[in-house]
Amino acid sequence: MKTPYIVSLLTIAILFASCTKETFVVTKQNLKIQGIESAVAPTAVTGYTLYTIKKGSNYSDKSTLKAVKTSDMRFFAKFDASSVYQNILPENQYDINKLWGFSEGLSNSTNSCRIGWSYNDGKYGGIYNVGTKLLRLSAYSYAKSIRYSKEICTVPISTDLNCSIKLSGNLYTCTVSYIENGIAKTFSTTINRGPTTTTASGYQQYPYFGGNETAPQNIYINIKPQ
Repeated sequence: MKTPYIVSLLTIAILFASCTKETFVVTKQNLKIQGIESAVAPTAVTGYTLYTIKKGSNYSDKSTLKAVKTSDMRFFAKFDASSVYQNILPENQYDINKLWGFSEGLSNSTNSCRIGWSYNDGKYGGIYNVGTKLLRLSAYSYAKSIRYSKEICTVPISTDLNCSIKLSGNLYTCTVSYIENGIAKTFSTTINRGPTTTTASGYQQYPYFGGNETAPQNIYINIKPQ
């Protein structure tokens, strides 16, 4: 019979083995976007945790192993100008980076849901303002090892975003709300889910860049779970 300590180590090993990176291309330059240099970290927004995806990396810092059991994950997020980026290969500009969410089980490539983000003109899969480069949020899921994605909305930079992922049978409902010019806006979409339980049990999924490339500069995202 395995001791709890050995079982815990085994679980962690399986989890990280299941979260392998996709092939990526390392960038060769350090972009300066709207006056924010990738070497300089901004101050965290009060009440939020500042996550940094370093230049040349996929994973963010502070990505600690954390079990999750939820039926409705809610969080606030705030991007700054570092979220404006340029990939090396033009086609990779349409890859969806990951913001926040959870797996159902050990592997996020088997069953999971995250709200994702990208900066592009929406030419492929865009719903709003196609042809204009904007920060775009998307629902992003794996259901029985099949990947799905769907744009939720475009959002302004430096705005508090109120986000949620809610279980709805064999679907996830992903919602984003924010206030722009004094007007409250809410956008929502559904996306495929593998399990049909009323509660998801798995692990927290943190900010991640990619896609097929690593971050071309340091990217900073403030997040506050609700």
